[in-house]
Amino acid sequence: MGKTELCLKLAKELDTEIISADSRQFFRELTIGTAKPGVAELSQVPHHFINSHSVAETYSAGEFEGDVLALLNKLFQEKDCVIMTGGSGLYVKAVCQGLDDLPRPTPGLREELMRQLREDGLEYLQADVQHVDPVFSATDEFHNPQRVVRALEIFYSSGRPISSFQKEKPAERPFNIIPIALERERGELYERIESRVDQMLADGLIDEARGVIFYRDQHALKTVGYKEVYGFLDGSYDEAEMIRLLKQNTRRYAKRQLTWFRHQGNFTWFQAEDYAGVKEWVTTKMGL
Repeated sequence: MGKTELCLKLAKELDTEIISADSRQFFRELTIGTAKPGVAELSQVPHHFINSHSVAETYSAGEFEGDVLALLNKLFQEKDCVIMTGGSGLYVKAVCQGLDDLPRPTPGLREELMRQLREDGLEYLQADVQHVDPVFSATDEFHNPQRVVRALEIFYSSGRPISSFQKEKPAERPFNIIPIALERERGELYERIESRVDQMLADGLIDEARGVIFYRDQHALKTVGYKEVYGFLDGSYDEAEMIRLLKQNTRRYAKRQLTWFRHQGNFTWFQAEDYAGVKEWVTTKMGL
């Protein structure tokens, strides 16, 4: 059982709706490379923040926080609970805890980091971030050049990694949160990743990426699943190497996601197939 199937089943049993916290599934034009739920799945339960924006737009975690809180205020007038699902850690955190208050940066530092980005490339800065802030490196933001520059700007201004600036007290929310995370045995996870990449390619990932190539400088298209295809379309490597990179980088991304969620410390972990355990835990916490 995958995450989508589990959430659909739970939502139907609890008579509720689903909010996606996957920062790439917001975009209407990106379907195959984001492993977005299909039409049949979306029709079973009302979903929010899937196909809600165009890839031509930018949509920040702060905007998502405000929009989700407004939506929850409406949904909780009719529903006892709402399911939020997705692996974009910063967006999950924005809704559950609020965003961090960060220190003022050293004047001129951003300009120097932007120069390094232009001259040496994103991977050069990413290597620096991995060394000073492995927790940040496990988030979606690690592939966003502006966020990587921001992470280094904060570190070199304060001597502390950006991930350490947690709110001393999370923002108060007018609802209870039951944080759950799913895991699989590593070998099984990697097998599923390889199969999923093969299916994406069969479904037309290359054509999808080619269709939005005009927007390739947008953050969503610089992430795993699209950047490897653009390297192939640019002639940087052949199709076999593209497939190898897609699978390798997807495995690495999954590992970083797990690292990020484990560092949060407040999630109850379940095996992905343990639907009964998830349901029992949630209903008990809800007092049902």
